[in-house]
Formats: sequence, C-alpha cells, structure tokens
Amino acid sequence: MKTDIEIAQQATLKPIGEIAAGLNLSEEEWEPYGHTKAKLSDNLLNKFKDKADGKIILVTSINPTPAGEGKSTVTVGLGQALNRLGEKAVIALREPSLGPVMGMKGGAAGGGYSQVLPMEDINLHFTGDLHAITSANNALSAMIDNHIHRGNNLNIDPRRIEWKRVMDMNDRVLRQIVVGLGGPLRGVPREDGFNITVASEIMAILCLSTSLEDLKARIAKIVIGYSYDEEPVMVKDLKIEGALTLLLKDAIKPNLVQTIENTPAIIHGGPFANIAHGCNSIMATKTAAKLGDYVVTEAGFGADLGAEKFLDIKSRAGEFDTDAVVIVATVRALKMHGGVAKDNLTEENVDALKAGMKNLKKHIETIETYGLPYVVAINKFPTDTSAETGFIESWCESRGIGVALTDVWAKGGEGGIQLAEKIIEKTETPERNFKRLYELEETLETKIRKIAQTVYGADDIELSPKAKKQIIFYEQQGWGKLPVCMAKTQYSLSDDPSLLGRPEGFTISIREMRPSVGAGFIVVLTGDMMTMPGLPKNPAALNMDVTDDGKIVGLF
Repeated sequence: MKTDIEIAQQATLKPIGEIAAGLNLSEEEWEPYGHTKAKLSDNLLNKFKDKADGKIILVTSINPTPAGEGKSTVTVGLGQALNRLGEKAVIALREPSLGPVMGMKGGAAGGGYSQVLPMEDINLHFTGDLHAITSANNALSAMIDNHIHRGNNLNIDPRRIEWKRVMDMNDRVLRQIVVGLGGPLRGVPREDGFNITVASEIMAILCLSTSLEDLKARIAKIVIGYSYDEEPVMVKDLKIEGALTLLLKDAIKPNLVQTIENTPAIIHGGPFANIAHGCNSIMATKTAAKLGDYVVTEAGFGADLGAEKFLDIKSRAGEFDTDAVVIVATVRALKMHGGVAKDNLTEENVDALKAGMKNLKKHIETIETYGLPYVVAINKFPTDTSAETGFIESWCESRGIGVALTDVWAKGGEGGIQLAEKIIEKTETPERNFKRLYELEETLETKIRKIAQTVYGADDIELSPKAKKQIIFYEQQGWGKLPVCMAKTQYSLSDDPSLLGRPEGFTISIREMRPSVGAGFIVVLTGDMMTMPGLPKNPAALNMDVTDDGKIVGLF
C-alpha cells in the first residue's frame, strides 16, 4: 500500500494559474508562490461583496483517537466529489503546525487520494504564514521587555505580563522560563514562557480579521499585561500596532492550492481547536464562498471543540451562515470509546462498537441543538469489516439519521459521491433552524456553563478562586460580552482525557481564564490543558528524511 507522500509525489499538478483561472480570477487578483501555490488578494472580499455566497458545509467529528480520524481527508474528498457531480466546490482548510507534524500525527494535509498538494510544502514552511505570526508575536515580546528596560513609562508590572513568546514546535521545557538574567544590560529579570505559535492570539486575530484595517484594529486591542495599578496595558499603549501589522501584510492573504484531483483549495491560518478556536480564517472561508457554489471547510477535533467554536465564535464574527454539517465517525475511534485498547483497534469487535456509539450520539445531539441539518460520514479504514461499517449504517438508518460510507482515502472523490449527494439534498431542504448556544449579553459564567452542560454533557462547572476573580475583573473591564473559547482535551467530552465514550456525572474544572480582546473572545482553561504541547516518546520526526536528490520521505 502506498503512503500518503508516495501518492502525493506521483500526482500531476496543474499550474496554479490554471486553478486561479478556473475561479475566474484575473492575474491582478493572485500572486504566484512558485508553480503550484499562490497568495490571493486580500481585496477579493470587498470586490465580491455584492455577490451571493455559496453554501457552506462544515465538517466536524466525534472525539478522535490520538492519530486523528481523517476529518481533513473527508473534507478534501467531499470537495472532490461535489466537483465530480458538476458542482463548483472550493475547499477551505487550516494550515498545519510543525509541532503536530513532527510530533504525534505526521503530515496534516488530508490523506491517500484526498490530499491537498503540494503536501510537502503545506506541511512544512508553505508560504511562511506561521513564521510571520511567530515573528510578530515575538516582536511584541521584545518591545514589552525593551519598554520596561528603558524606563517603563506605562508602569507595567513585570509580574503581571500575560503575553508569552511562541514557537511553531512542541517544546515542553519552554513552558515556564526566566528572562533578563545576566545584569542590567540584559534587561529586567522576570518569569516568562512560550506557547506554540498556533495558540498565539495573533494567530486567532489573523483568522478572525476581515481586512488589513481590521487586523490592525484587533492587534491594537491585545492585552499584554497589567500596570502596578492593575489596569490593562494594550498594544495601542505601546504604539506598535502598525509595525506588527506590517509583519503580517502578506500572511493575511489566503493561500490557493489544489487537491490531488485539481479541485481548488484555500488554506489559511491554523489555530488549535483544543487551545484556540480551531478554524481556518474568515477571509479564506468567505473568499471560497464568493468563488464557489459550495464551500467544504472543517473545524478542529470533535464537535465539542471545533464545531462549537466555528458556530459560536467564527461564524458570528464573520457574519455568515452554515448550511449543513458532516459528522465524521470511524470504526476504530468508536471501538476505542467502547473500551478497546489502542493496540487492538484493528480487530473486529461489534460489541465494543455498539458501546462506543454513545459518543457519536452525543455529537449528533450537539449539532441538533444548533438546528442544523447533518449527515454522518463513516470514514472507511482498510481494517474495517463489513459487519462493523454495516452496524453503524443500520444504527443511523434506524434513527432516521442520514449516513454515508465514505471511502475517499482509497478512491478520492469517487469514494465520496454518496456523501456529496446526501449533503446536496440536506442543503436544499428546509431543515435549517439555526440558533447559537448563547447570547453575547449573557454573563461569562453562564456561557461557560451552557457549553459545559449542553455540549459536553457535564453536570456543572467548578470555578477556581482565580477564575472567579477573573470573571469579576473581566466584566468590570467590559469584556463580559465576548464569546468564550474553551481550552479542553480533544479526546474526551470531559476535561479528563481518560474518560472516553459519553461520560456522566462529571464536572468541568475551570482553572483560569485569559483575555484575547483583540481576537474577540475569552480563553477558558479547563483541567490540565497546556498551551505548549510536548512531543511523544517516538515523534513522527523519527521517520522523516530527505534523500540526496532532495526527495522528502516519511512525512506521512
């Protein structure tokens, strides 16, 4: 069986100009980055503001296993299938982060015959967007420390600086550090730390901005810390929002590539869903909606994280509708939720599968809470048996739930035709009765509790003393009307990754909160969630190499 990278390297790519021409873009509206990648103009949304949007399809999933469940693969395969049916579909995805690529997952550009290409570039440095975000983030850190060293006119309390440095790699030893050691010429000593780049507020801001002007305005509102008088200090107080925006002037432009079947794909932004809001940029999704009749996009991890944030944060900020949802389920993940150990997931076990269906049922209930039509996609793996996939199909059909066995890894768009037909049908029926989970006018505590109880199935939430004080302070500052962005493990509906299936009788522990005022939400840290992941015992990087002639191997 060929690996993903072997399949990708044997594909025939069209020149990126042909992909752009197929979207009716003039040469002034895109900028080539080599032969197979391009940056789209950040003025396209303004140009097409009066054009009707295409239908937006959100791909989400059940709680995944550590290796992921192929949500991006299904997204790509569905986009290809829609084009095979004669629809004009555009795919919108996140950019991979080097940390997970070299850590747990390996490559993150789809898989098999449903990949976005060139997958090597996309998985590595691509067009440099994540490096630009890293540079802007760390430039702000340098400016903060320089301001304190040069007299500290803003009276910043070094003990209460919230802004952290970042890097695009999982590096646990940098979670908590001390900077400024070595004497007066080396700055003022203080505690600091690193987040992973995709957890930076600048990443979230880039993904929620709708123009360069909006980007600069949001950056200006970043809270970097507090003064000795306990007043918030923002980027606008340092007067450097212009310089930081300058570093992002190209990164804000969405990236155009293609799939293995030459379907256009816009890949832009990549905030983590277990830490940040887990969606590609508003500009990417809305641009795709202007250029295509259907947009197939995804949100990170399960519906408890990615879909909730897509619907309560991203679509609210972007002011666009979601027409239908795909809930990806796999036999192996459902068996794991039914009690099977990770090493035994390839063995047929219908009883465990039956026990694990409660996880799928909860995610279905979550999407129904939002009033959106949906289809369950069974993402087929080679080890699945007909008894196992047949059980899931029967379970769904007996409950009147639309379901499609999807074999897009092995068959590309052809393997997603049934799913595409059912999704088209869902978008053409009057099933949609969309309603958000909470209103912005509600208190922060109410919003958190609604997410925990309605989406996770928790009995209640437990606020730490620190979180309680933060809620009072944030609401005094006028931040209480912002949405909340939950930072929670992706492996469980609870905040304990060991509680699989559909846990009951649990409480969500709220450790602390962080204001992302520029992005426009409050980050809520639950359980032991870290904003800088670590590498596993055997990182995927151990299998990666480059041959003497420059050929990449082992990326996935």
